[in-house]
Order: sequence, then structure tokens, then C-alpha cells
Amino acid sequence: MKKSIVFSLVVFFAMIFNAQSQTVFGKWKTIDDETGQAKSIVEIYEKSGKIYGKITDVLNPEKRKSLCTKCSGEDKNAPILGLIIIKGLEKDGDEYNGGKILDPLKGEEYKCLIALDGKDKLKVRGFVGVSLFGRTQYWYRVKN
Repeated sequence: MKKSIVFSLVVFFAMIFNAQSQTVFGKWKTIDDETGQAKSIVEIYEKSGKIYGKITDVLNPEKRKSLCTKCSGEDKNAPILGLIIIKGLEKDGDEYNGGKILDPLKGEEYKCLIALDGKDKLKVRGFVGVSLFGRTQYWYRVKN
């Protein structure tokens, strides 16, 4: 009897852990699609039913204190570390879209969609107009 209870608990926690790793929520290492270099860690979270992404670490120590000098509005001259770069995405089937992504180096905002490409790989697409006109990056889940 004890063995079956312990086994049931192990299976239960394994299912919870697996379900959590099957979501876009959590921390992701961003990879520059032009250079292939890791740039930052972005934490994706939900707030008021929408999805947001905040830069929680800048991997190049020389750029940790950089400001978003090319940004406009409330992001103008804001520190890149702590900047919310994904704003207002909503779940649509297997992807999240309908919001924006900010490129802090260019100061430009683009329409955005994100979708899991396996449990630890995230497809991030920024585009103008329709998704055909844009670029894609792949980010990788940060394991604790």
C-alpha cells in the first residue's frame, strides 16, 4: 500500500513538472539570429490574461548597463536590463500573438508571435504587417 501511494505521488509530481515545461512561461536564453550569439535571459510571464517578456539578465557584462537610447515613449533611455520587450500576447491555439516585441538595439516595435518548437525551444517571430515580412529567432529554455 505504501509503495503504491509513493508511486502515485512520484507520477503526480512528474506530470506537473512535465506540464510546466510544456508552456512558454519561464526563463529563455535569447540568441541573436544574425550572429548566433547568446544575448540575454528573458522571463516570459502572464499578467491579466496576457503574455509579457522581461529582460532579467544581459549576458555580455559590458552591455549590462546599456540604455534603450533608440526607443520611444516610456522606454526611451530605460535600462535594457529589466525592460519589458514582449507585450500583450494572447493565446491562439498553439501560439501566442496579437501583441508586440521590442528590439531594444533598434528601438523598433514589431508585431509578434511565439510558439514552442519542442519543450525547450521557443520560436519568436517579429514582423511588420503580415508574418511573411519579418524575422525569426529561436530561444532556449533556461534550466534551473
